[in-house]
Amino acid sequence: MKLGILSAAPKCYSTRRLRQAAEERGHDVKVLNTLRFAIELAHGEPDLQFRGKDLSDYDAVLPRIGASITYFGTAVVRQFEQMDVYTPNSSNGITNSRDKLRSLQILSRHDIGIPHTAFVREKADVLPAIERLGGAPIIIKILEGTQGVGVILAETNKVAEAIIETLQSARQNVLIQRFVKESKGKDIRAFVVGDRVVAAMRRVAQGDEFRSNVHRGGQAERIELDPRYEETAVRAAQIMGLRMAGVDMLEGKSGPQIMEVNSSPGLEGIEGATGLDVAGAVIDHIAEQVNFPELDIRQRLTVTKGYGVAELHVPEGHAFVGQSITETGLRDLDIVVLTLNRGTSVISNPKGSRILEANDRMLCYGKHETMRTLVPERKKRKKKSKVQELDPALLEQLEQTT
Repeated sequence: MKLGILSAAPKCYSTRRLRQAAEERGHDVKVLNTLRFAIELAHGEPDLQFRGKDLSDYDAVLPRIGASITYFGTAVVRQFEQMDVYTPNSSNGITNSRDKLRSLQILSRHDIGIPHTAFVREKADVLPAIERLGGAPIIIKILEGTQGVGVILAETNKVAEAIIETLQSARQNVLIQRFVKESKGKDIRAFVVGDRVVAAMRRVAQGDEFRSNVHRGGQAERIELDPRYEETAVRAAQIMGLRMAGVDMLEGKSGPQIMEVNSSPGLEGIEGATGLDVAGAVIDHIAEQVNFPELDIRQRLTVTKGYGVAELHVPEGHAFVGQSITETGLRDLDIVVLTLNRGTSVISNPKGSRILEANDRMLCYGKHETMRTLVPERKKRKKKSKVQELDPALLEQLEQTT
């Protein structure tokens, strides 16, 4: 396999380890400075130049895109995708994960734990948002911050309001997030490769510091991950469009809470804490997948006029409940079931004999006109009651006093 590592920092630990792991496995590997590419666009011939010369053929590229060059870096990755070169992390995945607000918006649609978060612009909306989160203490995050920079713990509502106002006056976009008290000063980093967690560590802050990042002096220790946390980490990475990611989670009372999904996770901390060959696991995965380049399904499947992808829900009481996929007659309607989502499980290319259950969701490809008749009417959102808006901790206290 000929592999290109896209990195503007060839001497950093992660880049050196990935290159070493690839060479030890007999692969032809080169570190390519992301900033030295030139994107060539012509009719039917997407191409790249590197250092002013034609780029040779590569089987795969591994993006290590720094936050400061996200826009150009993802454009380069996108060009490799158009050239059918495999990359474990798609350009969309990198863009989605790099924006804290966007990543939480995407995750919030799924059955996956995230801390209750708010995003507001007007000063008058700040205190109501804080109250909806349960009040201080709360976490304030700058959207573009990395390695714990721009993460602030505000102990009171007044302090939080003042901090947010100051940051917004400096043209900083900030998130307001419920403080998960039971996880103060510690979190979990799970390193996801493909469909599994290859290494995990718990990071613990030192002294009065509430941020557990290793760059802020946090201590890391190897852990065996609970299956719930492993499943959550893998699903979060896949939802983001990443086949290699560092998933940071808080240990909440209700289970794992996703803090961040990192598309360019560092290797030094987790390899040092676990003693595992994480770089080797990344290279092995790429070698196994190299013949399956990342495709934008929306581009490829909407070429045929009138055809596309849609999700069909099977609610309780639907005629499909209890029938096999074959018995539904979908194939006779020129509709192919690509995946079947059942709870947190995903069944790819399900057999026709698979019996459908209530609340199954089928990702289908077929005629839009036909599928439109099968999509149930969208339910209107129910207005939250005042009780639902209360802080869970306050609800628990109320239950104990009644």
